Amino acid sequence: MESKDASMRAIQQVIEERIRPQLLLHNGDIEILDWSDGVLRFRLTGQCAGCPSADLTTEELVQAELTAAVPAVKRVVLVREVAQSLLEQAYAILRHET
Repeated sequence: MESKDASMRAIQQVIEERIRPQLLLHNGDIEILDWSDGVLRFRLTGQCAGCPSADLTTEELVQAELTAAVPAVKRVVLVREVAQSLLEQAYAILRHET
């Protein structure tokens, strides 16, 4: 059985090589929040945060790539929350700073 650290390294490699480049094409990114018991929790950031296609991205890109490449990953969960950078951008707009 693969150790948690080895699994995390494999997850990070898949993200760097296969997932992040696709998200960057849409000015987005991915942030790992938690990895335990075969479940990876993450959030999408940048333009991908709150995108109507986030569920599709999760299912067709993140889950597909990770479960295919890292046997320890059984499920991925998109955590939906507003990123701090997006809140700051909204506040700047409201203060007419942009």
